[in-house]
Formats: sequence, structure tokens, C-alpha cells
Amino acid sequence: MINQKEISLSGFPRGFHLITRIIEQELPELPDKGMLNILIQHTSAAITLNENADPTVRDDFESFISRMVPENQPYYIHTMEGADDMPAHIKSSLFGSSLTIPITGGRLNLGTWQGIYLCEFRNHGGRRRLVLTIYS
Repeated sequence: MINQKEISLSGFPRGFHLITRIIEQELPELPDKGMLNILIQHTSAAITLNENADPTVRDDFESFISRMVPENQPYYIHTMEGADDMPAHIKSSLFGSSLTIPITGGRLNLGTWQGIYLCEFRNHGGRRRLVLTIYS
């Protein structure tokens, strides 16, 4: 059986944000076993799994990725939407647009220190849409 729901996240500032609880609150009752696929429907933001305990990890991600893919480079051609737009597209491709997480015992089977991150790469990204698909 497949169950699907689309949700909208309120705007987050640029950076890496834990959204695990938001996702869990939006999900219907989960099956005993299955898979959850999460797709972000945007090309300037991403989702990923990583450390959920120490918030400095998220700060370090932002520092690293901003140095790795800097703004205002003379080689960018796609610049009409602002200095943060083309770098956001590159960062989005590096991190990815979907996650698949096992469901075990009616819960997301994440590791002890794993959390779902929204990676917001725009200075003012606005609302972000996610498609949550449960396969059981």
C-alpha cells in the first residue's frame, strides 16, 4: 500500500535546520514495516540526514558549504535571481532532493544521533514543499 501527503514548511533562514519533529508530526500512523520517501520540490534547497544533538554541526555545515560554493563568482551565468541563487542550485544538487528512511515498529528507523535536515541555501527561500510517501 502507498500513502502520500504533501506538506509545506514555513520559511526558514539560510542554514541547516532540524525538521525531524515536523515530519513526524505530519505523518499519519505508520505501518509496522515500510519505507518513507521524502522529496523536496525545490532546486535551491535540499534535505539530508546528519547529527541531531549538537547544533554546531549545522553551523559548520553552513560555513563549509558556503566556502565550497561561494557567491558572486565571475563564472556564474545564471545571476538574474540574486547572488545566492546559482550557488543554491549547486548546493542543492550536492546534498540531494530526497531521502528514504526505513519504518520499523511503526516508527522512523533513524540512528540514535540522526536527524532530518532542511538545507536552506537561499537568503530568503520562503515556504518549502515536501512530498511524504509511505510504502508498506
